[in-house]
Amino acid sequence: MTPLTGQAISQASVIPFPTPRPAEEKRPRLLLSPPHLAGDELEELRATIDSGWLAPAGPALAAFEGQLSAVLGMPHVVALASGTAALHLGFHLLGIQPGDEVWAPSLTFIATVAPAVQMGATPRFLDVDPATWTLDPALLRAELSAAARRGRLPRAVVTVDLYGQPADMQAITAACAEWGVPVLSDSAESLGSVQRGGHAGLGARLAAFSFNGNKIVTCGGGGALASEDPWLIAQARRLAAQSREDSVLYQHETTGFSYGMSSVLASVGLAQLRRLPERVAARRAVHERYREALSGVAGLSFTAEPGWARGNRWLTVLSVDPAASGTTREALREALAAEGIESRPVFKPLHLQPAFRDAPRAGGEVAAALFENGLCLPSGSQMTAQDQGRVITVIRRACGR
Repeated sequence: MTPLTGQAISQASVIPFPTPRPAEEKRPRLLLSPPHLAGDELEELRATIDSGWLAPAGPALAAFEGQLSAVLGMPHVVALASGTAALHLGFHLLGIQPGDEVWAPSLTFIATVAPAVQMGATPRFLDVDPATWTLDPALLRAELSAAARRGRLPRAVVTVDLYGQPADMQAITAACAEWGVPVLSDSAESLGSVQRGGHAGLGARLAAFSFNGNKIVTCGGGGALASEDPWLIAQARRLAAQSREDSVLYQHETTGFSYGMSSVLASVGLAQLRRLPERVAARRAVHERYREALSGVAGLSFTAEPGWARGNRWLTVLSVDPAASGTTREALREALAAEGIESRPVFKPLHLQPAFRDAPRAGGEVAAALFENGLCLPSGSQMTAQDQGRVITVIRRACGR
């Protein structure tokens, strides 16, 4: 397989949504991002079971890592038990020690920093760019400069490709390179997203991915760590296998973790990865239908896409201006829930979480405003135009349209 580029991800045509069915008809609940099976997972699973390779080893696992490497354009990949395990190994390989600072955007899921905190590091949260909702490169550069003057640089900076929108890796890595600070990319949500001709996460020292059940490609669980540095991934592979040395003996020079992905999960991933371009095209079509149908409703807006990036639109996120729309994010969520439609607020910023009440931060107002007004809409790649019509009708009605 060849690395994904903007040209390789074809756009599905935007299909106008039909008139919703009568309210009295019983309709299934619409979920935010349900798994989408490719259809040949059973065939891959049967081959793996017939081979006898069920543990974190065997041909299915090697094939999955090879295909994932080709998709990412990163030559070295290790498949792991979860995206959080990938982040934990990433922090470990970057040498995180108790008392170190790790910087991350505030607008993200807690797993972005939880492993570093559990290793004894102190998180410091930076605000996000209001246009992309990802780590603000200008703020990062200013904060790094100030930290260098204080003699207290972070051990690592973590970027996040939020809801499939790639962070500005070029600007972020350039800022970090001036002070020798490594970058770990939390790309859990961005498989299939591209930035400046390369895959999301490319350019970071390490990039972590997730194959959880709600992701655009799922193994039913699992994750991966990728890098252009072969030594880092070799070390990650050894650590993930309890740091057992290459010996007939159970020889260990250090302790490790049980973080390997099973061949069963890898088999599902093989079937899923083959459909990645179709999944991205379907999610982008869902986003475009929302945008087209709601573009004329005052007070509603969507996340922008900069010219240098092409996100997978894993989730479509709506921003609600109460003054202009006549409704609030929470009122809209409740209206959708009453119609059997799942939606969720965007991530509560980490600087507002009780777990991090004492953590230092830079800014946070942008992240807080996005949380206050942002709502994630059903965005599954199996979502029909008719299903989407249900969502759109409720939103328009809530806004008096």
